[in-house]
Amino acid sequence: MTTDFQQAREALGRRLRELRAGTTQRALAAVLGWPQAKVSKLETGRQTATPDDLKAWAAATGNPQVAEELVTRLQGLEARTRSWRRQLSSGHRPVQDVLMVEYEQSTVLRAWQGAMVVGLLQTPDYARHVFARFAELQQSPRDVEDAVRARMRRQELLYRPGRTFHILLSEAALHAGVAPPDVLAAQLDRLASVIGLDSVRLGIIPLTAPLAIPPGNGFWLYDDRLAIVEEWHAELWLNDGDNVALYGRVWETLDQSAVYGTQARRLIARARAHFSDLA
Repeated sequence: MTTDFQQAREALGRRLRELRAGTTQRALAAVLGWPQAKVSKLETGRQTATPDDLKAWAAATGNPQVAEELVTRLQGLEARTRSWRRQLSSGHRPVQDVLMVEYEQSTVLRAWQGAMVVGLLQTPDYARHVFARFAELQQSPRDVEDAVRARMRRQELLYRPGRTFHILLSEAALHAGVAPPDVLAAQLDRLASVIGLDSVRLGIIPLTAPLAIPPGNGFWLYDDRLAIVEEWHAELWLNDGDNVALYGRVWETLDQSAVYGTQARRLIARARAHFSDLA
């Protein structure tokens, strides 16, 4: 969890504690029908409130007029850190639709992914296995087919003029066994085919390449206005200039270790040969 996020959550907790003044935690918990531990966690920033929690708190403390203020604070907090639990409450499809908006608003998109093939270049079968595994992990609704269709529609942007995609993958991502060998082989064929697209610049970082910095989690940069970073518990949506510039420097540094064109094709072919032997 980011320091900025935690500080914002603690600030919201202090505001809740101010509203409780004159009432004990136990008494407020009884009115709300909550465990006292929940009241304590919300006030100390150890748990993130929901909009309904905040509205109930405002009413129970005799301050219904501040409900909108509290929810606005929460929205500001969530605009930066978007938990997977909340994002996936209705499945993967809505998440794909939100990302489509950001893609359409951007002209230069850069990505780094060291663990698997990025969604924009996935085949339907590969995407199907990825969505199914993440739905199981996050215990979210399994709208796999709807999510796959939404992801495939986003790939249409590869063939529309006006956008360029600069994508970096680790060689390890080519070998990640997130699907059966035949699906992985077809996925690698797909990767090889996009190298010739005018809109895509695909770089692969070899396993043996010297690295100026250790590669971290995957992220996307949308022009110079937004960075979306993937964590296990959440996505970080960063739109302040300093953080976007930082991830830009990370991307440029990783790019110095990547190979392109014929060399990238060789790495893809080597991975494909491995999975062809297993299929």
